Amino acid sequence: MEKNLQELVEDMNEMVSNGHLTKAAEMYFAPTIKTIEFDGRVTEGKGAVMKKLNEFVNSIQRVKQIKLLRSASNDTASFSEYILDFDMKDGSNVYLHEIVRSLWENGQVIEERYFKG
Repeated sequence: MEKNLQELVEDMNEMVSNGHLTKAAEMYFAPTIKTIEFDGRVTEGKGAVMKKLNEFVNSIQRVKQIKLLRSASNDTASFSEYILDFDMKDGSNVYLHEIVRSLWENGQVIEERYFKG
């Protein structure tokens, strides 16, 4: 039986919460995925999005926290609110209170937009 949107969102959020960011993206991002950063920068296509994500993940020294605060889904959209806290290899710290709005089509994310919480 095919999963409904809420089940897909729960699966993806569980992967992310467990630190499997690239696995979640590989599994759920559509080939035509488009991501939109806080500042409006757009990345298009799964190859480019995965390259950017892998570069970020590879720059993490230590994951201090990935916490899903809440999520909701309706029709073809989902929203997930996270606290992300990483120590980076360059000595900096990345702390984000982030809301991710995902648009879904045929069981895959076709667009993600990131908002500061």
